[in-house]
Amino acid sequence: MRTRPLGQSNIEASVVVLGAWAIGGWMWGGSDEKASIQAIHAALDNGINCIDTAAIYGFGLSEEVVGKAVRDRRDQVVLATKCGMVADMSVGEERFRSNAHGPDPLGLLSIRVYLHPDSIRQEVELSLKRLQTDCIDLYQTHWQAPGTPLEEVMGTLMALKDEGKIRAIGVSNASSSQVEKYRSVGPLDSDQEKYSMIDRGIEEDQLPYCEKHNVAVLAYSPLGQGLLTGKVTLAREFDEGDLRRSSKRFSKENRGRVLQMLEKFKPVAENHGVSLAQLAVAWTAHQPGLTHVICGIRTIQQAEENAAAGDVILGKDELKTIDDAIDEYAGAIV
Repeated sequence: MRTRPLGQSNIEASVVVLGAWAIGGWMWGGSDEKASIQAIHAALDNGINCIDTAAIYGFGLSEEVVGKAVRDRRDQVVLATKCGMVADMSVGEERFRSNAHGPDPLGLLSIRVYLHPDSIRQEVELSLKRLQTDCIDLYQTHWQAPGTPLEEVMGTLMALKDEGKIRAIGVSNASSSQVEKYRSVGPLDSDQEKYSMIDRGIEEDQLPYCEKHNVAVLAYSPLGQGLLTGKVTLAREFDEGDLRRSSKRFSKENRGRVLQMLEKFKPVAENHGVSLAQLAVAWTAHQPGLTHVICGIRTIQQAEENAAAGDVILGKDELKTIDDAIDEYAGAIV
């Protein structure tokens, strides 16, 4: 597995990163701890050395499962987690309401964004405990909170770094101006943003900026929550509690457009002996300024396939074939 640096941190993380959102169960129709731990071990065995989770994933469950899985292999793992999304506070900006399964306008849980320095410190201690470690390799702000000056947020993160509780600092779901503001205060190592064949909003400004200033960019949802795997057919039904169940992006009309686009990629995938999902991951890793690709896993098979995708090298003509198909279809995909 190829590795690339996380900004200026001197931490080398695998090109393909294990995404642990689904492992938390919340928004993904539940979880299976035993299967998740087996999948994490399979990922490590196949060269993936970086795991990305967050305190809000399963309200701490994802971190707990990751902690159990890596406690005997901690020296092999780059642990990344996030702070700033809270479900047990009355302060901060409410983003949505939820029940135990997922977003629900009538849910009892208020999911908020809050990055007050005291809250960050409380969150990092809880994450350290759940992850069963004394230091988090990459600590990221999950979303940006308008109520707290970014200078205060970055100052707190830098203090945690000086104290040895974290090794590197990252942001997620941040604008270019916010990334620049963080950098004006101290060294920022990474920026995690939504990016895929059908989500390319950061290409014009953010990717070039981060590349210029040595900020690693981690793409999340590179498979469009499974839409770009080719396995989400028109007949697919989603379980209760699965966020895709009520998503416009997963309408039958939208799925049909995506399947037509993916059909154009098949010759390239077949040439490399990989699946459409692996091809999508490989394509993402080839984009200028994009350093790492976060792929969610729940099974051993997914772990093995995602790891193999990190070794696929695409030629210029192959990239053009894919890009031409994206240009033809992506504009009409919700």
